[in-house]
Amino acid sequence: MKYRLLDLLCCPLCKHWPLKLEVFDKNVYKGRKLEGKKPLCRELCAFKGEKIEEGKEDYPCDECITVEVSYGILLCEKCGTWYPIVEEIPVMLVPEKRKHKPYLELYEKWKEKAPEKYKNLEF
Repeated sequence: MKYRLLDLLCCPLCKHWPLKLEVFDKNVYKGRKLEGKKPLCRELCAFKGEKIEEGKEDYPCDECITVEVSYGILLCEKCGTWYPIVEEIPVMLVPEKRKHKPYLELYEKWKEKAPEKYKNLEF
């Protein structure tokens, strides 16, 4: 998942923004180059973990564009719902939709890679 997506994603259940990002693993793509002006994000620099200040230009967009979260979790601090990031894709399914077999298998596979404190999260 690109860090800049955190500027756009909200909780599908309660519409809270921003979601909290916990990164378990990431991939670095050295050949990527930034095209366009900085910053790419409008309100939140997830890579730096702070709100964007107008007129401030020292955001690490050149570095951010080369990094993607391969495994992690997005947490909604308002309603407590969580969404895994699996193989660079945020899985934004609401809990009712997670009960189907393909998704249960995906969540089981994800849980194997999660740090111990996240292994007890409810589906």
